[in-house]
Amino acid sequence: MKFVDEVRIRVEAGDGGRGCASFRREKYVPRGGPNGGDGGDGGNVVLRVDPGLSTLLDLSYPQTLRAKRGEHGRGKDQHGAAGDDLVLRVPPGTVVHDDESGAVLADLRLPGERTVVARGGRGGRGNMHFATSTNRAPRRADGGTPGERRTLRLELRVLADAGLLGLPNVGKSTLVRAVSAARPRVADYPFTTLVPHLGVVRVDDERSFVLADVPGLIPGAHEGHGLGARFLRHLSRTAVLVHLIDASGLTGRDPLDDFDAINRELALASPDLAAKPQIVVVTKLDLAETRDALPAARRRFAERGIVLHAVSGVTGEGTSELMARIAAAVAAARVPRDEEPALPVA
Repeated sequence: MKFVDEVRIRVEAGDGGRGCASFRREKYVPRGGPNGGDGGDGGNVVLRVDPGLSTLLDLSYPQTLRAKRGEHGRGKDQHGAAGDDLVLRVPPGTVVHDDESGAVLADLRLPGERTVVARGGRGGRGNMHFATSTNRAPRRADGGTPGERRTLRLELRVLADAGLLGLPNVGKSTLVRAVSAARPRVADYPFTTLVPHLGVVRVDDERSFVLADVPGLIPGAHEGHGLGARFLRHLSRTAVLVHLIDASGLTGRDPLDDFDAINRELALASPDLAAKPQIVVVTKLDLAETRDALPAARRRFAERGIVLHAVSGVTGEGTSELMARIAAAVAAARVPRDEEPALPVA
């Protein structure tokens, strides 16, 4: 299924129905009074969180989404029916922006959570409301008010507790496959991962967390190089970043230089992300070159006060200890989901 994490949609709420100017006309009832009914209210446009969705694909096609208008009032005191609401399903983690002002209208995260993004117009009053002792035959009726119309930008930010960070081909997808049921593609070429993947990691009977694998960064990503920093928004809700590095030397790169380069790109793309706690991990421990280079790498990182973990996503070595360490860090940094502050809403 195609992954879509940002869309623009035009929504139009239903207009209110017109009120009716009518008079009672029956045999043996001379001078019947006004009996025009009210128009119905227009339908709202509503966004509702569906936990079964993981992409905004259903809303990615260019279209204007309209709610039903209210029915017009009729004679014999008949009010028009209200228009049906248009309910649009979105995945958890959807942030709703007003496209013109850029203001955040809603931050939808909980299953079943709803928000009205365009309100329907009010139905007009029929002439039965305007009868007075001095004006017993009013011919006035109100027209309905128009529904709201606006352009929205929907942005998906996946809900994960910990996120994997690093250059392409450092073993992020391999690690996710080793510790969860997620099955991202693994291959020996850059940018194998093109979209974020989520995996649920169960540490023991009482502890579990959601791990996010996003496409790798390269130097210059904040300027759009490689896949750019577009997918970093999916790490914005994480409590902990797990920074993976390759210390084998087979790529010709220095692990400490890679670490600094990624953190530089992170700071340029999102200072909030750069401030999140990080767990630094050396991958590909199944390679002899990695084992030989690991002691020197640990000494160099220790000079900066960084504890270096080591794992192999292929053999599973060190993964249990690392997942327990991540779970503890998530528990220390994460407030309960229902108490977690949402984005400021206009």
